[in-house]
Amino acid sequence: MNLYKKHYVKNWDHNPSERKVTITVKRNGKKDPNINTKRISYIQEDVAYWRKANAIHKWFVDNVQKGIDDCQEAYVDPTKLEELLETCIKVRDSSVLIKGKISYGYSIENGKEIHNMVDGMILENPEIAIQLLPTGSGFFFGVTDYDEYYIQEIKNTIKMLEEELAIDYGVNQPEYYYHSSWLPCIPDS
Repeated sequence: MNLYKKHYVKNWDHNPSERKVTITVKRNGKKDPNINTKRISYIQEDVAYWRKANAIHKWFVDNVQKGIDDCQEAYVDPTKLEELLETCIKVRDSSVLIKGKISYGYSIENGKEIHNMVDGMILENPEIAIQLLPTGSGFFFGVTDYDEYYIQEIKNTIKMLEEELAIDYGVNQPEYYYHSSWLPCIPDS
């Protein structure tokens, strides 16, 4: 699961000098002869990365991808990032962790799935989390419990989004995109 941004950097002849950029691509300290920097239109940066943060993925599917979970790149309006940040903060601030048993994978015994439970921390009352940022099940999505790992993903998301949204880009606002992928979504070649 990735959130990235694209900066438009095409140097058109008619652009004023203050809008022009200089791009240098080096490998091992030397200019890369295989990249024509005059042809570069966008520079892409990773903003956030998640792994099995199924509640965050479900939020993007429901709020950005119009409910379609097809491993395609999806444009994310910056106001949606602000909305996700606010949602994560509300969930974090309303969550209290208490001691409990958490799922730590599973094993198969006599053809049946047996969840391995270990001591950990669970949400005392997950109602607000369930309402605002519910988990989602699916292929390679991890556990759907409301536990310490769920809260850690929320905190990580808050940190990543706060850092990104604090940047003042002025008129050079980048474009944001969300992309998730897992093996079954590799397009046919």
